[in-house]
Formats: sequence, C-alpha cells, structure tokens
Amino acid sequence: MDKDTTTEKSKKTYHEAVGRRKTSTARVRITESATANFIVNGKDAKEYFKTNDQRQLILDPMIKGLPSGSSKKWSVEVLVKGGGIHSQAEAIRHGLSRVLTLSDANLRGGLKTLGFLKRDPRAKERRKFGLKKARKAPKWSKR
Repeated sequence: MDKDTTTEKSKKTYHEAVGRRKTSTARVRITESATANFIVNGKDAKEYFKTNDQRQLILDPMIKGLPSGSSKKWSVEVLVKGGGIHSQAEAIRHGLSRVLTLSDANLRGGLKTLGFLKRDPRAKERRKFGLKKARKAPKWSKR
C-alpha cells in the first residue's frame, strides 16, 4: 500500500502508507508544504483528538523521529477507520512513521529504536464456546 505518486489535480508529490492497531486502520498521506497542518477524517487534529495525550501520540514521529534541525514542513492528511479513539491515534502514529521513512530513509533508524515502526500485534482475544469470556469459565462445582 506504500505509494509515491502524483495527483492529477495539484501535481504535488505525496507519500502514502497504512498504519494499524487492534481493529483501527489509518491511511496517512504527507505532502511537503509551506505550512504544517494535520487533518484527520476532514477535521483538524486538535478537533478530532480531544486530549493532549492523544495529540502527543500522533505527533511523536514528527517531534521525536525527525532531526532537531529539520526545516521541512509537512501537510498530513489521515483517513482512519475502526476501533476506539486511542487505538486510532496509535494507528496514525504507526502510519506516519512508515510514511516518514518512505520520504527519507535516514529516519528509519531513529523511528525503529523508538518502536514506532513495529505493528503492535495485541488485540482482543475471541470468546470461546462454553466460556463466559475469552478465558473466564463458569463456576465449577463438584456436586
């Protein structure tokens, strides 16, 4: 799903990647621009993510992953589906890390040591037949 293409309308080059966490999937697209902006599902990121923790999560690859003297500004567009709001934020972080490595391969080492390029495999375990939840069994009685 990683692409480096040109849109017909604006003729601007963009990079695109997909990030996932639990049941959330985020399609992240970055374009180099004069002003930095972050749009999630058509809304500003500050409007979409209410808490500072979630905002920090999605901006971590840009803040911690990019070198401090970096003068590039990115316009980020995200389409995210599924899961909860926190899971969506982590999916965006994963996708943004992937797309930044596509734009500049030198960033890969730093993002990898931070753990942003690893897809977190933990997800909810399915409920099994005869049990109340995934592992909780009904009360056992000998008689």
